Amino acid sequence: MPKQTANQGRRWYAIHTYSGYEDNVAENLRQRIETMDMEDKIFNVLVPKEKKVRIKNGKRRTIEEKIFPGYVLVEMIVTDDSWYVVRNTPNVTGFIGTGTTPTPVSQEEMDALLKRMRVEEPETQIDIEKGTVVTIQDGPFKNFEGKVSDVDRERGKVKVLVNMFGRETPVELDFLQVKKT
Repeated sequence: MPKQTANQGRRWYAIHTYSGYEDNVAENLRQRIETMDMEDKIFNVLVPKEKKVRIKNGKRRTIEEKIFPGYVLVEMIVTDDSWYVVRNTPNVTGFIGTGTTPTPVSQEEMDALLKRMRVEEPETQIDIEKGTVVTIQDGPFKNFEGKVSDVDRERGKVKVLVNMFGRETPVELDFLQVKKT
């Protein structure tokens, strides 16, 4: 007697994995789909990621960050066989849903997620104007306060006048290194 009776057709489902194993699970699942001949029931495996800008040691880096750590999305038709293949992939802890029946992710959520993932360059919103008082968050002048003397929106840089030894010294910083006070 089949357990997966609610046939919802081809839908996206979220599977829970051990955190940090998302890419590993996705790769294992892709191999299992191929070796177990499930291409007609399991169509797509996706680890949702987005690009983010981070500052480390004064350098700007674009990194890929998981949108939902601990989850992998799978586009599939749920049958007993396909459920078994996904559920028994190493490091998969289960489907998101009630009991043993997975709950599909809504099409609106998937559309929004795919749109979020397609953003090529992460946007840096510069809401600092000339004359704004800021606190430096990173680098050799960390925790210093200063006044913005120039904003270069194209490069994402700001020039801050920092008071050192009784004199105002201009320091060029990445926009992400300062915070309004």
